[in-house]
Amino acid sequence: MFVKPHAVMPPTIELVKSKLEGAGLTILQEGDISSEDIDSKKLVDQHYYAIASKATITPPAELVVPEDKFTEFFGESWASVLQDGRAFTAIDACKELGLSGAEMDEAWGKAKGDGKIIKLGGGFYAGQLQKGDKSIYTFNAFYMSMRDRFTVPGGSIHYFAVEWDAATLAWADFRGKLLGPTDPAAAPADSIRGLIYSDWKKLGLSGEPNTGDNGVHASASPFEGLAEKMNWLEVKPSEDAFGASIIADGLDEATLAQWILDPVVTQADGKGSLFDALEEIGRASCRERV
Repeated sequence: MFVKPHAVMPPTIELVKSKLEGAGLTILQEGDISSEDIDSKKLVDQHYYAIASKATITPPAELVVPEDKFTEFFGESWASVLQDGRAFTAIDACKELGLSGAEMDEAWGKAKGDGKIIKLGGGFYAGQLQKGDKSIYTFNAFYMSMRDRFTVPGGSIHYFAVEWDAATLAWADFRGKLLGPTDPAAAPADSIRGLIYSDWKKLGLSGEPNTGDNGVHASASPFEGLAEKMNWLEVKPSEDAFGASIIADGLDEATLAQWILDPVVTQADGKGSLFDALEEIGRASCRERV
């Protein structure tokens, strides 16, 4: 888990540490990761891969864009847009237009209001923006303001790698009672997010926490924890207790490298996120399902 950049203050870090240890968790490792590293290594982009891959990682020419759908909506072919060099990742579109992440968020919102945004697939949106008398196209640019929160110069996250006895604390209670729900206003008063929400002024935060800036993030399952340790802490799966156990069970590392990107998988009730399918499942059950 980690303290998000907006909340990285000594009092907040101490509050989180105190709550973790008070609940019987063992802190195996903690430290800071600078915004400069988060930016250059694209750590936050891997963290939000399902959305960010379309915005910052995959070149437009490698995106699977439905040609007919694109042409019908925008009135020009995807092939011609590519040939003219008018398709950009969201991060490159910011540079092309001279916009910050927040400004791109505004431009994306205006394009949406003008009917120039189309959904091409699950978590995959294309938008038409103006540059002088030309149109350029970009993808999932709403992500840029979220990315900015993690990459603003001089910032950081403060992480904790933790473990605990599953017999004394279920994953559902770790997330619901100790951490608190995503909306901090709805969190139990004595949860980590609940305390950050109620005491944000005393903790030195610049504004009241909300669903996006809710103080802390924590993995939702042992598998998601492994994925996030591999990303943020560069942990090798074979050197992680849970990672080693699922590899010993027969999961090859090439498959694991795909699964940690949270692909869409078939479930009993249809298709959905792999991480969501394993959410709040304890280590033994999670190992069986993987």
